[in-house]
Amino acid sequence: MRNLSKHRREGAQDKGMIMAKGKKADDGMKPENVLTVEQAPTETGARAMARKLLQPQLRNAATASTFAMKVLGDDVEKPGIMDFLDHVQKATAKAEGGDLAIASAMLASQAVTLDTMFTELARRAAINMGEYINAAERYGRLALKAQSNCRATLEALAKLHQPREQTVRHVHVNEGAQAVIADQFHHHAGGHQNEESAEQPHAAGTGAAGSSPAMLGHDAQGNGLPIPGDQGGEAMPDARRQGQRRT
Repeated sequence: MRNLSKHRREGAQDKGMIMAKGKKADDGMKPENVLTVEQAPTETGARAMARKLLQPQLRNAATASTFAMKVLGDDVEKPGIMDFLDHVQKATAKAEGGDLAIASAMLASQAVTLDTMFTELARRAAINMGEYINAAERYGRLALKAQSNCRATLEALAKLHQPREQTVRHVHVNEGAQAVIADQFHHHAGGHQNEESAEQPHAAGTGAAGSSPAMLGHDAQGNGLPIPGDQGGEAMPDARRQGQRRT
């Protein structure tokens, strides 16, 4: 009984600390729960509200806030919807400007989480191995799924930081229907460098347009293609004309 009473007293102290922290946060926090809707002069209030509610940032902020606020306790005041929306809007604005820092941080964090899931599921599979083979098999499958998703996340993270290589093929059709194909390999490192094609390495051996050897069977003088064997047979006699001469 004494231990239980002591445990209850400690629990009450912990709860008091949480309430104290929550009270302190009430003095410093000012959550914005009022949704701000921008209305253009040419649209009605209903259309402005519909446009705001269908905004991707708002819908994702509302969904993310539902999951994120589960981390906090009931005694702590939670941020408002506009607080979550402000963070999502800033993150999307950076991404639109080419800043991939948030994408890199998300992928790296998710890879760590997936690896943690793999190790825990693999541990449970090992514990149930032998006596509970069905449970071990289920845990093993879940562990392999977490491992596969972790590997895919790391591959996406590596691809995000690696320069891209693009092959551009140019086909030049010159006089005489002679085609010259030249390959250009453009290495993109991100940003405005993707738009620049100057000073890029070209494939060796292509040369200038029209400088490659002529295609097989092509006569530079413009004559027709030669016929295999002789250049042609003798003219066949006109049987109709010979019949007319006999009569």
